[in-house]
Amino acid sequence: DIYRQLAGGTTAAQLLHGSANPIGGQSALIKLRWGANAEGMKISNAPKFIKFALGENVKQSNWGDHSTTRFPQTRMGVEQVYYDHFIRAKEYEAAWKNYNTQAANKKATVKPVAPRRDLELETILEIINKERFITCHSYVQSEINMLMHVADSIGFKVNTFTHVLEGYK
Repeated sequence: DIYRQLAGGTTAAQLLHGSANPIGGQSALIKLRWGANAEGMKISNAPKFIKFALGENVKQSNWGDHSTTRFPQTRMGVEQVYYDHFIRAKEYEAAWKNYNTQAANKKATVKPVAPRRDLELETILEIINKERFITCHSYVQSEINMLMHVADSIGFKVNTFTHVLEGYK
């Protein structure tokens, strides 16, 4: 549908995944180019984004009785997902700093073992280190306030709230 989008005046887009997970996939900023492949449309050196989500999709409220085994199922569970990931990311960063310090010690008799690389936690660290921005799919005031409180307590910022049904509050 790129041809129609270009004909209608759309020249660029931010590609986001769905909103079924509190912390979702990394997004891509693209410039629509007729005839270009996917890699050829990526905007080089574009800011990095990731999609977060709040609300009914994340806690699977409308998925039916067969979808009651996946975490989180509550708003409190969604908050815990955020805390768990950001705390784990900080622990991961500390483990790598400790490893690098030990590895730099030329007098050490025992060679340190590097932590296992974790791409998910490295992406969360990019958020903490202001190298990746959050776009958050959101609806109600209480959930928006919750994520802003998590951000304040951990030390990161939310770039954009989308949908924001109760944003006026």
